[in-house]
Amino acid sequence: MSAPPRPATALAAAIEGVGYWSRGLPDWNAARAYALGGETAPDAPARPAPQLLPANERRRAPETVAVALDVAAAACAAAGRDPAALSSVFASSHGDMAITDYMCATLASDPRAISPTRFHNSVHNAAAGYWTIGVGAMRPATALSALEASFAQGLIEALAQLTAGEAAVLLAGYDGAGHGPLAAVAPSAGLLGAALVLGRAPRAGAPRLHAWLGDPPAAAAAPGRLLQRDAGNASAPMLALFDALAVAAVHRIALPAGNGRSLWLELDHD
Repeated sequence: MSAPPRPATALAAAIEGVGYWSRGLPDWNAARAYALGGETAPDAPARPAPQLLPANERRRAPETVAVALDVAAAACAAAGRDPAALSSVFASSHGDMAITDYMCATLASDPRAISPTRFHNSVHNAAAGYWTIGVGAMRPATALSALEASFAQGLIEALAQLTAGEAAVLLAGYDGAGHGPLAAVAPSAGLLGAALVLGRAPRAGAPRLHAWLGDPPAAAAAPGRLLQRDAGNASAPMLALFDALAVAAVHRIALPAGNGRSLWLELDHD
């Protein structure tokens, strides 16, 4: 892939911690091993179980909330950061389409039968809300959607917060499967989540990320194993970054950033 030169204005951050979950790859260690040629974990759970929620809430939380909280907590633990002390950015292309489909179908057929629990889980910032309550965070939490550019725009937001003075920011990207008529126009398969804790200051052993906006590459790069495996998920564009992190070499990759632009990323591994 031909890449433009890195501009002097590129934003930078240290990747202090990584979290990951998809079916058969229940954590970053499993995902990294798979990206390097390994196999999936045959006995992995079918659904994440974020421990920061009480047992009842853990069972009732939608899959999208569960995966977002699971990877966010894992990234904070890997970074050695107190989750309550971090500003956070949660990026999802569609939110929870199973609940959206349920809401639309029930409103059309029997509006009085709407479940209050499902109603409060239908908002796009449900994961961000559960996170701040679960960890006791009083720091700002951002929830955003930009279709296939969601993770890139979330990364831009996180880097902007670092530039504005935050010491570290949590970024989580996630999406679940499409449901009902929505699946035809907003397709998504499986359940996927990944998270980063980004720090402003360099840290020994932490990869350094540089980011800038530019034109898309002339030709798409060959997909890594993580992207090949979960290409059908709406959050799949972020996997080019996680494949590159797993390989642990100097990489330049381009993520779709919307409006015909790409977010170029350069990774340096000490």
